[in-house]
Amino acid sequence: MEKTLVLIKPDAFGQNHAGDILKIYEDAGFKIVAAKVMQMTESLAAKHYVEHIGRPYYPALVEFMTSAPIMALVLSGDNVIKKVRELNGATNPAEAAEGTVRKLYAADKTHNAVHASDSPESSAREIPIFFSACEMFY
Repeated sequence: MEKTLVLIKPDAFGQNHAGDILKIYEDAGFKIVAAKVMQMTESLAAKHYVEHIGRPYYPALVEFMTSAPIMALVLSGDNVIKKVRELNGATNPAEAAEGTVRKLYAADKTHNAVHASDSPESSAREIPIFFSACEMFY
């Protein structure tokens, strides 16, 4: 089974949308194999967002992601990476399709409710940043 990392960001988690977002993923047939609530640190953000270091928006991204708790999870299922990104919708909620996570729960392009791995390579790199093998249950 393919796996993907999802982060329910501080905006959506803080507004109590985690359960609604999880229901969207479960209703689509995906299995939650790991989940935890945590506070992202600057060092964890640097590991996760390594490709963004040095870009003009990086400081604001780190400030946002470390501002409040997040929910990290791993989902598994057939073609889960592509399908979860479709369920999440466009990064800019104004451009997201009706019924997508971002259309429903995101405020703007920065406060956009969720992150999901964009490829099998990203998933393989990102999951171990947040979860050890003994924290995942298949």
